[in-house]
Amino acid sequence: MGVGASIFLIALGAILAFAVEANLGWLDLAVVGWVLMLAGLAGLLTTLYFWNSRRRTVVAPATVRRERVVADPVVPVQDDRVVEEYREVRRPGRTI
Repeated sequence: MGVGASIFLIALGAILAFAVEANLGWLDLAVVGWVLMLAGLAGLLTTLYFWNSRRRTVVAPATVRRERVVADPVVPVQDDRVVEEYREVRRPGRTI
């Protein structure tokens, strides 16, 4: 359930719980409204939890991984410039 659907359920539940004064006899609309608000709140919290956990995970591409290699504690210098070494590591398996 997305954020929009959750907010819709909360709004619909609030309308049924607080604004509608209908007497159906066998159905209490205030209880239905509270149930819809709780379902919308649960959906909203679940959606936000999964969005938050998804943003923390950084997934590298499956075939190429870049590593920064530091072999020596001293960084080599050429013509007053710092030289950095990068290595591209490919996993064994299928080739593209």
